[in-house]
Amino acid sequence: MRQPSHAIRTLVLLVVLVTVLLCNTPNVAHAQKTTDSSLATQVTIYRDTYGVPHVFGRNDASTVFGFAYAQAEDNFWRVEENFIFALGRASELYGLKTVDEDALNRALEIPRLAREEYARLDPHMRSLCDAFAAGFNFYLARHPETRPRLLTRIEPWYTLAFIRYNYYQNGFSRDPSLRGLGLQTAALENDLKEHTGSNGWVVGPSKSASGYAMLFINPHLPFFGSGQVYEGHVHSDEGWNFTGYTRFGFPLPYVGHNENGGWVSTDNAADLTDVYLETFDDPSRPLAYKYGKEYRLAMEHVEEISVKTPAGMETRKLTMRKTHHGPILAARDGKMLAVRMAKFEADGWLREWYDMTKSKSLAEMKRAMKPLNMLFGNVMYADRQGNTWYLYNGAVPKRDPRFDWTKPVDGSDPATEWQGYHTIDELPQLTNPKTGWMQNCNTTPFLLTSEFNLDQKQFPKYMVQEGDNPRGAISRELLASKPKFTFEEWTRLAFDTRVLNAGKRLPGLLTAIKQQLANRAHAGSIDDARLREVHDELARWNQRSANDSAAMTVFSFWHDRVLRDEDQTPGQQSPPEKQLAALTGVLDGLQREYGTWKVAWGEIMRLQRRDETRNEDFQDSLPSIGVSGVNGRDGAVFTLYAVPVRGQKRRYGVAGGTYISVVEFGPKVRALSIHTFGASGDPKSRHFMDQAPMYARGEFKPSLLMLDEIRANLESSYHPGEERVKSACTKSIQIDSGLCARRDFSPAKAQRRKENL
Repeated sequence: MRQPSHAIRTLVLLVVLVTVLLCNTPNVAHAQKTTDSSLATQVTIYRDTYGVPHVFGRNDASTVFGFAYAQAEDNFWRVEENFIFALGRASELYGLKTVDEDALNRALEIPRLAREEYARLDPHMRSLCDAFAAGFNFYLARHPETRPRLLTRIEPWYTLAFIRYNYYQNGFSRDPSLRGLGLQTAALENDLKEHTGSNGWVVGPSKSASGYAMLFINPHLPFFGSGQVYEGHVHSDEGWNFTGYTRFGFPLPYVGHNENGGWVSTDNAADLTDVYLETFDDPSRPLAYKYGKEYRLAMEHVEEISVKTPAGMETRKLTMRKTHHGPILAARDGKMLAVRMAKFEADGWLREWYDMTKSKSLAEMKRAMKPLNMLFGNVMYADRQGNTWYLYNGAVPKRDPRFDWTKPVDGSDPATEWQGYHTIDELPQLTNPKTGWMQNCNTTPFLLTSEFNLDQKQFPKYMVQEGDNPRGAISRELLASKPKFTFEEWTRLAFDTRVLNAGKRLPGLLTAIKQQLANRAHAGSIDDARLREVHDELARWNQRSANDSAAMTVFSFWHDRVLRDEDQTPGQQSPPEKQLAALTGVLDGLQREYGTWKVAWGEIMRLQRRDETRNEDFQDSLPSIGVSGVNGRDGAVFTLYAVPVRGQKRRYGVAGGTYISVVEFGPKVRALSIHTFGASGDPKSRHFMDQAPMYARGEFKPSLLMLDEIRANLESSYHPGEERVKSACTKSIQIDSGLCARRDFSPAKAQRRKENL
C-alpha cells in the first residue's frame, strides 16, 4: 500500500491536536450539556402506580437516555456497582476479597474489548450507547445528593463491558474443567447455581380458549447482586415499543413483548466453551507453545489493579497470557489451560437484542436472531398471528466428533480447532407443534411437548447436553391436562404450587414409616407417637405448597436431605433406612429450632429485601413475608430458592421467580406482570417492597403497553431533570390528570393551571 507523505502525516497530527484541544474547552462542555438538556426535553418518563417506568421518546436515542435516567432514579448504586465490576475495579472499593474477580476480568480483557466494540458500532447503535451514558451523567448532574463511590462519569462503552462481564466473566469462563484451579476462585459460585433456572411456556390458538396465542415468562434469577432484574418499558416515535425486564446497566429491556409478539428465554447448556491444554516446554522461549509440528508465540500483557488496603491504595501488577485459543486461566499437571469462548472478541449482542425487540412478525424475529450473537438460551416465542416458535439458540462451534469435548483437549493438535459455527437452521427448533403447546424449563429441546418432538439423532451429540428436570416434568403435565386454557387459567398456572416429587417420593416414605411402626408396634415410645402423627400429616396432604402447610415443610426438608445423599451415589435411590434417618434428622431439627415439628412452610420461607447499599444481612427481627414458592428440585411452577442464615431461624429467598408475566396476543395485547419486590432500590420508596405481598399471594399487576392505559394508571410524569408530580398532580393542586400526562408538563404549568381555575 502506498504510504502517505510526510506533509499529509503532519497535517493529520495537527488536526488531531486541534480536535483534542477543542474537546477540552468550556464551549465543548457547554455544548454537551446543551445536547443532554435537549435529549431530556424529547422524552417523558411515565411512572405507573407501581413505579414502573414507561419511557416515551421522540426517537430511540432520547428513549434510551430516559431509560438510563429512570434506572439511575431507582437504583444508581446498583448501576454503578455493576459497571465497577464490569471494569475490573471492584478492589478499589472492596480490597483483597475481590482481587480474584478483577484479575479474571483483566485476563479476559473485558474493558479493552468493550472499548473496541464501541468503536466498531454502526452510527445508530453508537448513538444509543452515547445516549444511555448521557442519561446517567445527566442524572448525576441534576442530583448532587447522589454521590458516586468511584465512577463520577459514565462512559458509553460501559454498558458493553457489563454485557461481556455478565455473560463471559460470570458465565462462559466458569467452565467446569477449571473449577478450583487458577483464577477460578470466584466468590460468585455457590450451591444454588446447580439448581436455579427459568420456566417458559407458549400455547397456540388451538390450545387457547380465546383462540389467541399466549406466553408465560418466568425467569429464575438472583434477587440481589448484578443478576437482579428491572422492569421497564421503552417507546419511541421511530416505531419502538417494548416492555419487559432487563438488568441495571443494560440500555433496553431484552425479554418481554411488544404489540405483536413476545418471548421468554431460559438458559440452555449449549456448549459454547472449550478448554485447551497448552504445552509450553521450551525454557529458552517461555512464550512458545506447541502447535502441530511447530511452535506459536503466546501474547502477554501486564495489568495493574488498584487494591484498597488499611494502609491506603496499593497497586498490583499481574502478567496475563493468552494463546490463539484464548486467555490462560489455570494450570494443571504442568500445562496451561486456555479457554476458548464462542464469539469472544466479536460484536453484536446488543444489536441482536435491539432488533428482536423491534420485530413485528415471526419472520422478522428469526431474521433478528440469525446472526446468533445472543449466544445462548431456549427462546420461546408467540405472536398475534397465532405463531409459536422454539429455538435452541446458541453460537455452537462445529467440532470434530472424535474428541471428548466435555474435557480439556490437546491444544497442540490442529484437529481440535473449531470449524466455524452452526447456522440457525442447523439448531433444534420447532414451529407451531400439533399439540398446540411447548415448554422449556432449562430442559432438553427433545421434550418440548407431549408428542411430535424433535428427533435427537438429527443433531450432533456435543450440541445438546441437558436432560429433563422436575420443573419441566410438572410443566408438561399441567399443559397436557386440559384441551384449552382461558387467560385466567393461564394466569393461575403461573403460580401453581403442586409439588411433582411429592407424588413420586411420598408413597415410598409413607410405606417405610408404616413398616417401621409395625415393626415396633408394642414399643409405644414417644418417637413412635411422633412418627405416627407425621405419617398422618403427610398422608392427608394435598401435595401442594402453601404458607400454612406443615407437611410441605417436612417433605421439602426431608427431600433435600435425601437428594444430597443421593447426589453422592448417582442413579441410586436411598434405601428406606436412610430415608427414615433423614426424616428423623429433619424432625429433630425443627423441634430444636421451633419447639415443634409442625412448622408452617410460610413461617420458615420468607421474602425480605435487604438494603444492598448497606450490605445488610437477613434478620428474623425485621419485617418479612411468608411465601409458598418451592425449591426447583421439589418440582413446582412457583419456584423460590431460600437459604438458611447464621444466627436466624428462618430462611430467606435469594433467587427464583424474579419477573413473572403472562401475555395473550389478541387484537389488543392483554398482559400482566409482577416483580419479586418492587421498582425502586431505595428503602424509603413506597415501591421498594410494594409488589412483594402480591407476589407472595400469587397475584399480578397490569403490564401496560399503550399510552392511554398508562395514563389511566398514572402516578407521575416528567421530563428527566424535573420534579416528579402525582397523576392528580397533588391534592393541593386540583387539576385533571390529563395535563400531568402531557409531554410538555412541568410543575410550574400545573401551578399556573391551578391559579387559572
